[in-house]
Amino acid sequence: MKTDAMSDGAILVEVGRRLQVHRLNLNLSQTDVAAKGGVSRRALQKLESGQACTLTLLVRVLRALGRLDALDGFLPEPGLSPIQLAKLKGRERRRAGGSRRSRERRADKWLARAE
Repeated sequence: MKTDAMSDGAILVEVGRRLQVHRLNLNLSQTDVAAKGGVSRRALQKLESGQACTLTLLVRVLRALGRLDALDGFLPEPGLSPIQLAKLKGRERRRAGGSRRSRERRADKWLARAE
């Protein structure tokens, strides 16, 4: 799917279509998936037709279809670059802010204190 060239609406329609095809491949009715996911059948219909939905609805439907693992492919866990790892030396990054120069100065000060 070439999402760069697609509109938001077209992407929603494609996601809904894929969910519907997966549901049908599992031979599940909308009623079955809705009940298993704890959502209304109408909400599932809207999702499959490409109408806007909440993230909670999408997660519940993916869980009901046994495809919650698809979120890892959709948005994998971000990692730190080797340079960031060396600067942090085990500290977990909690926020970003300031200019690059000020971040570098803070990192240098932190490394000087750690030595």
